[in-house]
Amino acid sequence: MGAALDVRGCRGPEVKTAPLAAAATLLLAACSQAPKDEVDAQVTTLGDTEITGQVVEIPQPFPPNDLYNYAYVLRYRVLKVHRGNPARDEILVGQYNPLKPRDRVQDDVSGKVGGHVKAIRAGDIHRMALASPLDQYWMGGIIDSYFERPGTRYWAIWTNPGAR
Repeated sequence: MGAALDVRGCRGPEVKTAPLAAAATLLLAACSQAPKDEVDAQVTTLGDTEITGQVVEIPQPFPPNDLYNYAYVLRYRVLKVHRGNPARDEILVGQYNPLKPRDRVQDDVSGKVGGHVKAIRAGDIHRMALASPLDQYWMGGIIDSYFERPGTRYWAIWTNPGAR
């Protein structure tokens, strides 16, 4: 049958892998996250208003973009005003084709729109360059579940991730 193999003397130098794995994980996490409050030349100069706001709700699912282009009106809680003078603590903002990442949303009918937000979800915080009123910037379909509420509808020109 054969003799048992003794491997006790064959071990190389011990390498502690836990600290290396932890460092690699932290490095990957740091590199993969966008800045918490993304400020760029577009968000600070486009439009007439710049705010950091939180998406309060999405009243119904976003329709697919395969039939037509549309603006979807969302309710935002204003956390900070950077410029301009929004009249309320909560404002209504039209996002163009909200299923598309903001860096790929601009097309031949939208005019200048964009940003770095990948998806729009309730509770998200966005730093936005806005213009008003919405109907001066977008003449296509508008989905507005808040149509009975008075007040200005803003057009989201640039939408970046934001921080409180």
